[in-house]
Amino acid sequence: MVLSWVTFQYLFQEYWPHLVFLLSLVIGGTAAVHAAMTKQDVRAAIAWVGVIIMSPLLGPLLYLIAGINRVRHEHITDQQNRNLRDYFSNPDLPIATPEQLISPHFESLRVLGDRVSHFPLRSGNQISILRGGDETYPAMICAIDSAQKSVALQTYIFDDDSEGRKIVDALARAHERGVQVRVLIDAVGSRYSRPPVIRRLRRSGIPCALFMTNPLGMRMPYANLRSHRKILVIDGCTAFTGGMNIREGFVTAVAGKDTALDTHFRVDGPVVLQLMSVFAHDWSFTTREELPHLDWSCDIWGASGPRVPARCIRSGPDRYIVGTHNMLLGAFAVARRHIRIQSPYFLPDQVLLGALNTAARRGITVDVVIPGRNNLRLVNYAMTAQLDQIIRNGCRVWRARGNFNHSKLITIDGIWSYVGSSNLDPRSLRLNFELDMEIYSEDTAAEIESLIDDEIAQADAVTLESLAAIPFRKRLRNRVIWLASPYL
Repeated sequence: MVLSWVTFQYLFQEYWPHLVFLLSLVIGGTAAVHAAMTKQDVRAAIAWVGVIIMSPLLGPLLYLIAGINRVRHEHITDQQNRNLRDYFSNPDLPIATPEQLISPHFESLRVLGDRVSHFPLRSGNQISILRGGDETYPAMICAIDSAQKSVALQTYIFDDDSEGRKIVDALARAHERGVQVRVLIDAVGSRYSRPPVIRRLRRSGIPCALFMTNPLGMRMPYANLRSHRKILVIDGCTAFTGGMNIREGFVTAVAGKDTALDTHFRVDGPVVLQLMSVFAHDWSFTTREELPHLDWSCDIWGASGPRVPARCIRSGPDRYIVGTHNMLLGAFAVARRHIRIQSPYFLPDQVLLGALNTAARRGITVDVVIPGRNNLRLVNYAMTAQLDQIIRNGCRVWRARGNFNHSKLITIDGIWSYVGSSNLDPRSLRLNFELDMEIYSEDTAAEIESLIDDEIAQADAVTLESLAAIPFRKRLRNRVIWLASPYL
């Protein structure tokens, strides 16, 4: 036994470089093969294989932490959970008819939505647009204060600031009067505020949780995945959704001349049950607590006004991966007159860029509005690096003046609108859990088009000449950062 140990020490001291080399070959080779066989996006496969080959020991460790999609297999699905299906499978709820799509050329888009979303396109919804925190937060607080049965809130960023505390206070009041309250915050988004607002929620006795975390900290296998969804559902009857986080920078009384802009939506109607289903799905995944359908939904909606078809579109690194990507490809393909896009982070992949370029070459007017002042400099540099790819094909790109606008808005032909939490960047399209709505309404589309056109009226057109005038060192910087755009 002694001789064996001495021999082992001798062999290790003499041949440890060879042993490390063999170990790195085995580990790196296994990781590279796994990446090549499981990644559906060729860019992701090439990138991960490259990282693993360049660093055979560190690369596999990074791939183990951030590259393997375990959520696609672990994330429970509404098809497997009868309680979740009950939120949206009621046969008595109205299904949108072909006539309600307004124009026949949208019928193929409805069929695509059926197959991508697995939610039915419901008629009978009322959609109201809320502009910025000045309109959105008071409306949310008023709705929470009117709650009689339940309040479900899910968001990415929930700051412990003056506006965040107002919403916590409203949630606490609801909890004290016997309303069931659940709050779900993304684990990464919660860290934007110090101290995190979840401590205040817990002190108030409000049931709350962090998405993709555990008591010991963030789950390493999910460190690159985030819930970017924004949902507030009151009594299962009224909901708020869109792209707005909860932070005081969106309120004029606090931020003044630097107030950030955004657009949110109040929803009344059957589509609220789809929003509640998504929340119940994520809450169950995070906490293992099921929210009974009868306690968290309703089937009567009292709001008056025009009723329109709408449906939720889920996307994320689970069974709904590239849901928004597929919907947008279909929407750009059916466009006949005009595509309007407003996005704070416009970094679509080559497939979406190709769809926009094809639409422009078909004679469709394509307008893309991006912020002149962006809150993420690296993303702004990467965006600038690829704008020439659509401008040279006839798309029009506008840099909005004024304050940063976080709105995510798309309209097609003045009829179809797509709104919600998704940005047009690699993270939103493949890594984040996102939630959007498609809406078939000329009135809603006209309101959204007015918001986008108001931005265009005070924006600067981006041209090939203006891009070429950027100093070479900055263009090189932009291009280098653009190469890393899948990871921004």
